[in-house]
Amino acid sequence: MIIVGPESLMIALLTASFVGMVFTIQVAREFVALGAVNIVGGVLALSLARELSPVLTAVIVAGRVCSAFAAEIGTMRVTEQIDALYMLKTDPVDYLVIPRVIACCSMLPILIVICLVTGLAGGLLISTTMYNISSTVFLDSVRNFLQVWDVCSGLVKGLVFGATIAIIGTSWGLTTTGGAKGVGQSTTTAVVTALLSIFIIDFFLSWIMFQGMGSSVNG
Repeated sequence: MIIVGPESLMIALLTASFVGMVFTIQVAREFVALGAVNIVGGVLALSLARELSPVLTAVIVAGRVCSAFAAEIGTMRVTEQIDALYMLKTDPVDYLVIPRVIACCSMLPILIVICLVTGLAGGLLISTTMYNISSTVFLDSVRNFLQVWDVCSGLVKGLVFGATIAIIGTSWGLTTTGGAKGVGQSTTTAVVTALLSIFIIDFFLSWIMFQGMGSSVNG
């Protein structure tokens, strides 16, 4: 869990803060020109909760963790340590895969919530310093737009992304062949596969969760 959570926290925080600030720069400028400053915080909150925080956090974890899983287990495979586990009557799936799946599914939702708060803080900073939007207006907008389901949807995505990252990383590690070169190929393929899977799964989850929902603006 350490490599998934604490060791990925700093880069996740930096990413979330700058994404929140950049997104606010692009959105706030247009809304200020339209006289709609009271929805800047809400739009940022919805974007972060539903999409940006889950997807960006998953991408960060995939880059760090999926590659680590594939390389570590792939090295065990080519050095015949996996065969040694079989000789000890230990199932590699129970010993190597399941703990990593649990770790990713446990830590990714936590990282997503932290990134959501950090992204909102970055957006609040830009709104107040660059566009003279009061913190009260910004936070009221967040409170009016953001619903419990929006946060829960991000957490559900985190669970699915976490399981996907762990399963892909460990699967490519367990099927590694060809020595050191094979480990490198498995690691690269695992990361690419995980990233593509995250984007594809995100589309279908978003379609299932939000298709047919009413507008948050009217809420």
